[in-house]
Amino acid sequence: MTYILILISAVFVNNIVLSQFLGICPFLGVSKKIDTALGMGAAVAFVMTISTVVTYLIQKSILDPFGLGFLQTITFILVIAFLVQLVEIIVKKISPALYQALGVFLPLISTNCAILGVAIMVIQKDMTLIESVIFAISTAIGFGLALVLFAGIREQLALVKLPKGMEGTPTALIVAGLLAMAFMGFSGVV
Repeated sequence: MTYILILISAVFVNNIVLSQFLGICPFLGVSKKIDTALGMGAAVAFVMTISTVVTYLIQKSILDPFGLGFLQTITFILVIAFLVQLVEIIVKKISPALYQALGVFLPLISTNCAILGVAIMVIQKDMTLIESVIFAISTAIGFGLALVLFAGIREQLALVKLPKGMEGTPTALIVAGLLAMAFMGFSGVV
């Protein structure tokens, strides 16, 4: 039951983008097409899950036993940067089209505060390794869901004639706010 609560909470109630406002840069930058949003969601899911496992193990086996907790942030950033480089190499070999579509946003995953935020949250919440993995996967699903929904809405808005001052970013921010309000409706679930 605990795992189901973690899943529902991370995906809907405490959505990393729409509720905690982490990962806004890729959310706004890569959400113009659903295909790109799906690719970014998958890349973030992979990096977020693997980095959470690796940083959890480093925290519990090295930093905590040796009293090096003050090195947590810099250690986590280095691990995340390494994993992003690994994902970039893999995506470039497997799907050059996706690599081109993601463009500059793929290296920016290393500075995606959502990934670092999840790695730190599992330590702060004193989760077990299994709970941490479920939390990371659920958070990545929530991130991907928000990204794809937002991309779908933006694709539909591209077909509509908007007033000159509302084209682009202003409408995107209004839609993001409305989407965040819609997700607030899930707050009574858990």
